[in-house]
Amino acid sequence: MTIGFASRAAVSTWVLCTAHLLATAPAVAIGGVDPGPRATAAAPSLLYRPGTHVRPRPGAPGLPDPSARSWLVADVRTGDVLAAHDAHRRLPPASTLKTLFALTVLPALPAGIRHRVDARELEGVGPGSSLVGVAENRTYRVADLWNGVFLSSGNDAVHVLTALTGGLRATTERMQAEARALGARDTRVKSPDGYDAPGQVSSAFDLAVFGRAGLRNPEFARYCARKEAFFPGRDGGSYGIVNTNRLLTGADGVAPYRGLIGIKNGYTSDAGNTLVAAARRGGRTLVVSVMNPRSGDGHAVYEEARSLLDWGFGAAGRVDPVGSLDALRDEPLPGPEAESAAVPVTRRDGGPGRPPSWTIAGAALLGGAGTALLLRLRWGPVPAD
Repeated sequence: MTIGFASRAAVSTWVLCTAHLLATAPAVAIGGVDPGPRATAAAPSLLYRPGTHVRPRPGAPGLPDPSARSWLVADVRTGDVLAAHDAHRRLPPASTLKTLFALTVLPALPAGIRHRVDARELEGVGPGSSLVGVAENRTYRVADLWNGVFLSSGNDAVHVLTALTGGLRATTERMQAEARALGARDTRVKSPDGYDAPGQVSSAFDLAVFGRAGLRNPEFARYCARKEAFFPGRDGGSYGIVNTNRLLTGADGVAPYRGLIGIKNGYTSDAGNTLVAAARRGGRTLVVSVMNPRSGDGHAVYEEARSLLDWGFGAAGRVDPVGSLDALRDEPLPGPEAESAAVPVTRRDGGPGRPPSWTIAGAALLGGAGTALLLRLRWGPVPAD
């Protein structure tokens, strides 16, 4: 089933309506990791100070000394930042920015929609970009394109999904709004795929925020943990693609990390190597972000993330937090008691809060159901993912 001109307009209408609702609602726990109560952490201003920050208790393991220009390790459930180095330093993010792209766009496009790619949708893909092999005049499911984004870091797939959700300007504006809603104030979005662009920056703090939020979206969590998939070929067949996150797959001599649940890696000439990774052990889930290691080869980003994850699991209960991933949100991620409260939350500054957690889920369902209904009325049932 192909989305033609008329259907693309219908999809865009639903997508834009959904995106408006999503932009006014918080990213919340709709599956995956239990957010738990808000952590009591040190003053958020501490993470704005340069250097390395950690508050060990007696018996805490020694902190490794990564060469990365910026890094952070945090507890996913509570949001506690266990340790960080130049956490708010603004640096080019490379393809780790695709985490924010996915957080913004995933809820708006049902995975089973099929779309025939127009050549114009592939215009503007930067030279030297990572590609999954999207071809013009070939039909893809939205789910295929997301596999291309998460596994192959395909900028071509990002451009097609961007076209389906209103175009470059609308998508970057929604990404910027999503970042701000999540409390990621260091991020400046210029290109949805993370390709180097003047003024495009993020930080280890913001990337950890995006990774943590992504694990609360079941689709995001599935895609970012997937090691292999098949992608439609130009000749009507398909070919295998493998996740470029070597810490997940164990490729190219990098040992896979036990308990890793994925997320996203990246590389550009300006950004160097970047990585957001999450792992679960013994009922505890950690997220780590590493930006631009200055020593070793291209594998240093994985080994430095490994050392920080090992330290974080060993430091459980033996360090006091140096900050919180919730520190800059309008309101913290809700706990279980807030999930059932059908009343607006109040911001810490005393102003009116955004709607409770069911709003974002309802908005996504509204957009998806509406799109599916329009396509069904026009062409018949949409194949399931």
